[in-house]
Amino acid sequence: MDKKGKASKKIKPPWPTKAAMEQVYSMNLWGGKTSHFYSGTGSHDPEIVNPYVKVVTAFLTAFETPLVVCDLGCGDFNVGKALVKHTKQFVAVDIVADLIARNKEQFQAEHLEFQCLDIAKDDLPSGDCVLLRQVLQHLSNAEIQQIASNLAAFKYVILTEHVPQGEFTPNKDIISGQGTRLKKQSGVNLLAPPFDFKIKEEKQLVSVVLDNDRGVIVTTLYTVF
Repeated sequence: MDKKGKASKKIKPPWPTKAAMEQVYSMNLWGGKTSHFYSGTGSHDPEIVNPYVKVVTAFLTAFETPLVVCDLGCGDFNVGKALVKHTKQFVAVDIVADLIARNKEQFQAEHLEFQCLDIAKDDLPSGDCVLLRQVLQHLSNAEIQQIASNLAAFKYVILTEHVPQGEFTPNKDIISGQGTRLKKQSGVNLLAPPFDFKIKEEKQLVSVVLDNDRGVIVTTLYTVF
């Protein structure tokens, strides 16, 4: 009871992110007809995937010495598989153990490694460049803050986020899971409060405007140091 004698409602704590993401894949919440390991249209629609692969490939191949790349939130690896050959080492990470096990069976290369980690809690692999493609948009501000604090260890961060088209209020908080901030007319901006991610340089690599006012998918390169 509260002070006025009314029965107080119990507030359910947020479902752990790991359990939420396991449910996404087990219940095909991002679509997919042939397999429950399907990371959604953002990982399969050629109009979204092809421009991304093109600009990231151009970035990676511009280096005389190939980079060590960490793909944080690699999903079903439909996108990452096109980038492996342009790296010195490619470490692909996801929070869903069954998904990582499936990826290990399906995608193999001498310099490719898969790891099952919670990137908001666990130590990240070391490397030169991080890929974060439509990952932060599903996470709470608290988890994004934890991840951002570890990104300073990398020289380059290539961040892709699905945001509203035009002006919007960044970083409205959500509960981690299947959804994003779009319903709140918001999206992630790492450089804005409460994250205030410190960088040396920022360059937009590509943006894909979705039809039916479904927002825009923006890929940005941050040079951290």
